[in-house]
Amino acid sequence: MQTRQLGKNGPQVPVICLGTWGLGGGFSPIPEEQAIATIQAAIDSGITFLDTAENYREGPALIGKAIKGRRADLFLTSKVSGADHSAQHIQQALDSALKSLGTDYIDLYQLHSPQPKWPIQETMSHLLQHRDAGKIRYIGVSNFSPDQIAEATKHGPVHSSQPRYSMLFRDEGQTSLPFCLKNGIGVMAFSPMAKGLLSGQYKPGHVFPPDDERHSWPFFQGEEFARIYAFTEKLKVWAADHGRDLSQLAIAWTLAHPAVTTSIVGARTPEQSRHNARAGDWQLTPRDLREIDELQGSLRLSFRS
Repeated sequence: MQTRQLGKNGPQVPVICLGTWGLGGGFSPIPEEQAIATIQAAIDSGITFLDTAENYREGPALIGKAIKGRRADLFLTSKVSGADHSAQHIQQALDSALKSLGTDYIDLYQLHSPQPKWPIQETMSHLLQHRDAGKIRYIGVSNFSPDQIAEATKHGPVHSSQPRYSMLFRDEGQTSLPFCLKNGIGVMAFSPMAKGLLSGQYKPGHVFPPDDERHSWPFFQGEEFARIYAFTEKLKVWAADHGRDLSQLAIAWTLAHPAVTTSIVGARTPEQSRHNARAGDWQLTPRDLREIDELQGSLRLSFRS
């Protein structure tokens, strides 16, 4: 597994990070034994970088059960998730994460989203206190704009940013990624497979169960999904011609951006963990990227209005 430096003066981390939103039940529940085996398979495959959050349901506890006896070999991240960035809530969320993960420190602790109600100067001060106490080692942000990241860095070191970035959702490639590259901030790109749009597993007409958050997601419905599916069918052929498959291509594509340190990839089975890990050694060339752009044409998706 390749590694890259996480931000200026940060540690070396694997280029693939296991995201645990889905393992925690975000895409409908899975058996605990299966989730634990999936985490352990990822670690055994070189994905020793594990990401979770306060609101990832059972995610932190599953990691804690899966990593007993292996903590020293891992880089663990979590996030304070709620709309509450008060000192009391951050303390509670951090202590809960430490307990669930079964550790006395978290390598990277992140703000899951900006919360203007609490001045960022105060929030960073709280995080720095926990860093100085040895409970966290590095500080990161998620879903922050370049201006919000810049403001946070005025009050303490920010080692990483976690933006949504994939072949389909490229907005951050024009905004936060160039900013992070210029300012020495590591990028943890999340949702590289766009919640499964780039996995190659789903065809038009697929119906997700009600407890799967994609059940009502518009990008999996109607003409929009038909356009996406037509593109991914072309990508499948391109990937196969290169001895790979669509999901590995989606991961490798995010890693081709010079700002990206790691791609956060979910998995629901041990085999998916092992399969995703193999994308970590695929380096797309400039010619590869041009050919993909030609296949994609003007198809771009956005959460922005």
